[in-house]
Amino acid sequence: MNTLFSVKQLSLRVRIFLAMILITLISSILIASVSIIQFGIESQEYHQERLQRKENQIKEHIIYILSKTPHPLITLNIPAIFRDRILEISDIHNLEINFYDLSGRLLISSNAPQIKGQIAPLIPQNILDKIKLSDEKRFVTLTEREGDKYRSSYSYLMDYIEKKPIGIIKLPYKEDDSFYKNELQNFLSVFGLVYFTMFIISIFLAYYLSRFITKSLKMISDKLTETSLTEKNKKIELVSNSYEIDRLVKSYNKMIDELEESANKLAQSEREEAWREMAKQVAHEIKNPLTPMRLTVQSFQRKFDPNDENINQKLDDYSKTLIQQIDTMSAVASAFSNFASMPAQQNETLNVVEVVHLTLDIFNEDYIEFTSDSKEIITKIDRTQLIRIITNLVKNAIQSIPEEQDEKSIKVIVKMENNNAIISVSDNGKGIAVEDFERIFEPKFTTKSSGMGLGLGIIKNIIENYQGTITFESKINKGTTFIVSLPILNQ
Repeated sequence: MNTLFSVKQLSLRVRIFLAMILITLISSILIASVSIIQFGIESQEYHQERLQRKENQIKEHIIYILSKTPHPLITLNIPAIFRDRILEISDIHNLEINFYDLSGRLLISSNAPQIKGQIAPLIPQNILDKIKLSDEKRFVTLTEREGDKYRSSYSYLMDYIEKKPIGIIKLPYKEDDSFYKNELQNFLSVFGLVYFTMFIISIFLAYYLSRFITKSLKMISDKLTETSLTEKNKKIELVSNSYEIDRLVKSYNKMIDELEESANKLAQSEREEAWREMAKQVAHEIKNPLTPMRLTVQSFQRKFDPNDENINQKLDDYSKTLIQQIDTMSAVASAFSNFASMPAQQNETLNVVEVVHLTLDIFNEDYIEFTSDSKEIITKIDRTQLIRIITNLVKNAIQSIPEEQDEKSIKVIVKMENNNAIISVSDNGKGIAVEDFERIFEPKFTTKSSGMGLGLGIIKNIIENYQGTITFESKINKGTTFIVSLPILNQ
């Protein structure tokens, strides 16, 4: 893996240089290997032909002796016929000669006098069968003895009159490869010198050739590196002697023209997209406070009782809620009119528990439960932004529970943990599919049939602006829990 990685980091010039050197090296190795193999094949063919020639000469000599002998030409007479002549034949042809009967038993040999009572090794039966089945009535074996290679020829000794076998001739031939070894050594010596010279020349040739090839490519590469979508790009003015390089330069210059045209279209498209996104965000920001305002009015209408002794306090609370939402809409309108961002953060010291509890009062659903492990968690945060976070999460929780579901439950918990204010909103709705986990905070992504999918994305940005985090856990048909962690800032 490391080797592959390092090769990928090499420049084109180095790759071309190494490739040419590698080609030279591989070609030299192949030439040397083929030459060694060829020398081996020629050596085998030489020994095979030499054995065949000696065998033919010996057989002619044997036929001549058989034609002059007074003994009948039968197997039993072979030792008598060649007793005085076998050493002569062996010396003339410089080859050991052995005569066997047709069952493979040694009759006479030129190697050493036969000692009375000594049992000579028989010809194996498989060799006898191969001689018999051979068309030429001949079989050659290859053996190795004491480091030397032997090629032994087995053939029938024929009665030249009746044309029938009367015995078997074995001719052991020692292969002497000293001549071919010397020839191979001389060849490799000369080849090594030639190869070394050629290798040195190929290094210089590869260096200058790779430099020539990559010089124009480097110029084009530098221009490509300097190419920018936002700036005016210069064309390449280069005329080389390479058809491919000229085509590459022409393609680059054409790309510069197309890139300039595309940049103009892209800039116009981005401006139009920016206006569309701003319009969507403004619409969402205005729509966001309208929902709690509507819920507040409905709640006031449903719970209004003129005879309630706390009517003035409740009227004051409802009025404050409406005024907060109206202020939010006013801030959005002001920001849009000034072509600025959404309402700037106006940090104020407030009780997170109180603001969350007050925000939940605008919802009419009686299955919303609020709990907190302390009466106050004081921090600095924009009240409007915090209300927006809680309103959005609770509204999403309500919408995630099907209307036909019997048991509905939303739990809002506020607690302090590790110097952070933790706000969790849990529901027992239909949950979020696993494949949607990574996209849940993406702008324009929504699992609902209505809405633009901007809510979670916006509140995530708000939370992160306060160095906070928002996470969630969800199971299909079990429900979802969103957990907001906001650091308690110094007052």
